[in-house]
Amino acid sequence: MASTAPPILPLTTPQSTPATIPTTAQSSDPPIATPAFRAFITRIHDQIKDGLAQRRPWAELVDRSAFSKPESIADATTRIRKNYSYFRVNYLAFLAIVLLFSLFSHPFSLLTLASLFAAWSFFYLFKPADRPVVLFGRTFSDRETLGVLIIMSIFVVFLTNVGSVLMSALVVGAAIVGAHGAFRAPEDLFLDDQDSAGQSTGLLSFLGVATSNAAAAAAATSARV
Repeated sequence: MASTAPPILPLTTPQSTPATIPTTAQSSDPPIATPAFRAFITRIHDQIKDGLAQRRPWAELVDRSAFSKPESIADATTRIRKNYSYFRVNYLAFLAIVLLFSLFSHPFSLLTLASLFAAWSFFYLFKPADRPVVLFGRTFSDRETLGVLIIMSIFVVFLTNVGSVLMSALVVGAAIVGAHGAFRAPEDLFLDDQDSAGQSTGLLSFLGVATSNAAAAAAATSARV
């Protein structure tokens, strides 16, 4: 008697669907736009370079044969005015050197001032308008950021030794410049309108550019706030 084996049913393996690995879109924040900062630094560099190119020879500034005692206060005032018109760029460069020397001789003040400038740069001046400041899980608006930066600036300038270092350096530099202008006889200096205009469009023109940039930044800020 033949044994009948049960029929073998075909085994159908379900087609394995390819595993779909969930791809998480890595939303990386766009890098902070720095063209404005680079343009600002480039403009400062160009203005300072153009201004220093129009400075007077330093040997002419310290010519010992040109020094004499002023006859009166009015004569000293006239000398200061004429010498300032002629050595304007040299005087500003000297004040900058005195200021830098004073800051480098006080490392804490230099570090504090650099930190304050960095805070203004990264959190307000060159921050993209569509990226709010988020600190400690809290989002700060532009108005709040400006208020915090102003309070920090007041604290740094008036409640630390940074303000005293800056003021003392400016006072010492201005006193030396005033003494030089009063005792330097300007009779040998060639002053004309064209030369004076050339000096004013040199290093000092940076102040006008910086003022216009600050006004434009303030207008953009007020519109943004």
